[in-house]
Amino acid sequence: MFQLPILNFSPQQVAGVCETLEESGDIERLGRFLWSLAVAPAACEVLSKNESVLRARAIVAFHTGNFRELYHILENHKFTKESHSKLQALWLESHYQEAEKLRGRPLGPVDKYRVRKKFPLPKTIWDGEQKTHCFKERTRHLLREWYLQDPYPNPSKKRELAHATGLTPTQVGNWFKNRRQRDRAAAAKNRLQQQVLSHGTLRPLTEQGGSTDRFRAASSPEAKLSSKADTSAISITSSDSECDV
Repeated sequence: MFQLPILNFSPQQVAGVCETLEESGDIERLGRFLWSLAVAPAACEVLSKNESVLRARAIVAFHTGNFRELYHILENHKFTKESHSKLQALWLESHYQEAEKLRGRPLGPVDKYRVRKKFPLPKTIWDGEQKTHCFKERTRHLLREWYLQDPYPNPSKKRELAHATGLTPTQVGNWFKNRRQRDRAAAAKNRLQQQVLSHGTLRPLTEQGGSTDRFRAASSPEAKLSSKADTSAISITSSDSECDV
């Protein structure tokens, strides 16, 4: 029976290929490479501790939805600080996705905060410093510039922007999604305020059924409370923060 030749890569070669494919963003090819990998038995132990290979395995596990494998890799291997940012993003995003699937709806900022409290970063990918979930000013500036040019970047542009900002493509995509939602909310708020101002200044009291009884009803404590609640609802919108929540 004909057998395909087995290529015995050295650990250094395997790590180099993993890093190249990871940088290219070709996760599918990276996964195929890891699955088809054949190395000398003596090198297996070395590869099982190689950070580039472990990071590649974690990335593939995340993109294939194998979160259990991802958690096992991250919790049982110590990574250097250079890998922390990317692996922390994978850890949080995977837990967010699981929570969304369980709840059947997208997570809000408070939901994500609770998920982070319930599933804190393992010490293998965290050096103990308090992690901020807001982007740096330079990162925000770049994101805003790209957003003005194209609010709907394709995957290639997301990878390019991720490389320029030091974020992950997932973080970039989430930022653009949140920014579009903020802009839509702000536009809706402005339209509502314009309608309120227009009706309040242009429509005479008689057109509004302005009887004495209605005026008294509008001046009642209950009506004032209702009006205050409506005003609060109009004024509450997402702030223009650039937080990764």
